[in-house]
Amino acid sequence: MRFLDDPVCDVMGTPFAYDQGEGILSAEALADPPGWDKSRAAVLFDDHSKEIVHQLKYRDRTEAGLFMARLMARAGAPILNGADFIVPVPLHRWRLWQRRFNQAAYLAQEIARLSRREFRPEVLVRSRATPQQVGLSAKERRKNVKGAFAVPFEGRAKIAGKTIVLVDDVRTTGSTLRACTAALREADVAKVYVLSFALVNDVHRFHIEA
Repeated sequence: MRFLDDPVCDVMGTPFAYDQGEGILSAEALADPPGWDKSRAAVLFDDHSKEIVHQLKYRDRTEAGLFMARLMARAGAPILNGADFIVPVPLHRWRLWQRRFNQAAYLAQEIARLSRREFRPEVLVRSRATPQQVGLSAKERRKNVKGAFAVPFEGRAKIAGKTIVLVDDVRTTGSTLRACTAALREADVAKVYVLSFALVNDVHRFHIEA
């Protein structure tokens, strides 16, 4: 696996070929700001990291999740240090019933334990079911998940002004995380950071089975 150590873009988490100095952002971050403040990922998405993701996601191998969470906590140390809450990307209740397992929630809970931060899975809900993202273009992915997430009204006061780390297993185009970030911004969250296990660095590769 290729680990994503510094230097990386502070916003997108994508690797730089060499250290370009503090505060330098990637062309992607400047051309199409994602809405979140910072992001990190542990590894690049490839055949090796894909197999680990599938061990957790489809085969309920929790030892794979523990391994992933440890790598994520290491890679995400710069953003976890200032976080108030760790929040997983939620599944719609129908998808959760089908899978019986939300891998993002499992990872977020373990990362919260490792970083001694508060795990808050109830902060975000998936307000409507959406078709799977596999095979969709970046534009189609954004349209697919737009407005699909919400912060319940009764929980808004608890997160207003706070710093939240959003956790997911794989970031492809970031469409889902952008939609989650938009929902958190509407609830007056001060800062949104994103932490994933694997990052698809080539945004033109949509036909991945993650």
